[in-house]
Amino acid sequence: MSAFDELMTFQRDTGALAQVAGRLGWDQETTMPHGAADQRAEEMAALESVLHARRTDPRVGEWLAAIDAAALDEVGQAQLRHIQRSFTRAGRVSGKLAADLARITSRAHRIWAEARADDNFAAFAPILKDVVALKREEGAALADGGDVYDALLDDYEPGATAQQLSEMFGALRPRLVALRQAILEKPAPKALSGTFDDAGQMALARKLAEVFGYDMARGRVDKAVHPFSSGSGDDVRITTRTNPLDPFNCIYSTIHETGHAAYEQAIAPGYRFTPLGEGVSMGVHESQSRIYENQLGRSRAFTGWLHRQMQAQFGDLGLSAEAFYASVNAVQNNYIRTESDEVQYNLHVLLRFDLEQALISGDLSVDDLEAAWNERFAADFGFAVDKPSDGVLQDVHWSAGLFGYFPTYSLGNVYAGCLHKALRQAVPDLDAQMAEGDLSAATGWLRETVQRHGGLYHPRDVIERACGTAPSEVPLLEYLEAKFGALYDL
Repeated sequence: MSAFDELMTFQRDTGALAQVAGRLGWDQETTMPHGAADQRAEEMAALESVLHARRTDPRVGEWLAAIDAAALDEVGQAQLRHIQRSFTRAGRVSGKLAADLARITSRAHRIWAEARADDNFAAFAPILKDVVALKREEGAALADGGDVYDALLDDYEPGATAQQLSEMFGALRPRLVALRQAILEKPAPKALSGTFDDAGQMALARKLAEVFGYDMARGRVDKAVHPFSSGSGDDVRITTRTNPLDPFNCIYSTIHETGHAAYEQAIAPGYRFTPLGEGVSMGVHESQSRIYENQLGRSRAFTGWLHRQMQAQFGDLGLSAEAFYASVNAVQNNYIRTESDEVQYNLHVLLRFDLEQALISGDLSVDDLEAAWNERFAADFGFAVDKPSDGVLQDVHWSAGLFGYFPTYSLGNVYAGCLHKALRQAVPDLDAQMAEGDLSAATGWLRETVQRHGGLYHPRDVIERACGTAPSEVPLLEYLEAKFGALYDL
């Protein structure tokens, strides 16, 4: 067996163990008994120790040194590139630090959930301090003298820097603020009203997941506090949540997570358990969930079909199809990022991006985080946060130690804007198909141009190959201004 074959055999076992760790995380969010939290933290820490030992195993370095990269094909070279990067990064983080992070973030998740339910940031702050301290330590180790936040960001969007993203987001912000202000001066559309039962919402959620190409034979839809997608290959699971007064929360959370899950299910089977067997970056991943949710799921054509499905499930909605489309796309003051409209969503993300950079650099302390959040929110959105669960406690990410993750949401929106423009050119009768609830051409194009490649290409290259041009914020802004300009008669 060649050095490359030995390395890939070892890598596939490591990848399989990582999937097991992911399944423990899914269980913790969905069905794990409340009293099992401390035991689960120890289980996660133990498994992370095993994974870290494998990722830093000296044999990996020996195999890498023995392989002639020039003799490998494109796939082999991509595998080698990912493994070398992972080995270098893992070698900079001690086994103790890796285990400590797994243990503390598992505990922090439980404390965050309780603090969020109680609207008590002070109950979460002490363990968040521990998480931030460990992430600073990890970032410093990974940076090896470079920028600490960039080192953390690189986990989610390889090759990106905070400076690059700040420039892109700086171009987004003024036009989004101007669009938001113009819209909010117009009359609000009529809102959907009524009570929508849990069982009906979940039945519709599962139907929508399948309409958007999710293979239920290799997945499942469950409920969680914070919707997410987990797994890859033949075991990809999604969660959603229900609100009896707001079925759009369930519908669009489900479509969003289906975008993530469809990506993982579509990756070439031969890449399974290898670095190529998962989405190449969170920005590219988010491009899939956002184009599914917004450009497709909130389009006039698709909402016409959705309107009929909802009336079949829940009875008369009291809205015409056109009024329903306007209600789905209503722009209004909202505290919650995950429930935000397309116009304001990125403003929510940029707030978090700036605050977490300040936390990691030490310019902002955890003790001052809630006040800083509330001050920035009032400045950006023009009204005050009413309670911590609508503010600093609304997201799970910081409890999980996911610093550097938030900016990939806005980057994903930018990528989605580019992909949507290219998709419209590739499928000129897209609206006619979506009006019949047929998403196969759209999801098929995304599967072929983006999803099946997994980690084969660099993140920006994935988008450029699909679109024929380098990523830019311009298509997203043009799409938003055209759509909402028509909706609100601007």
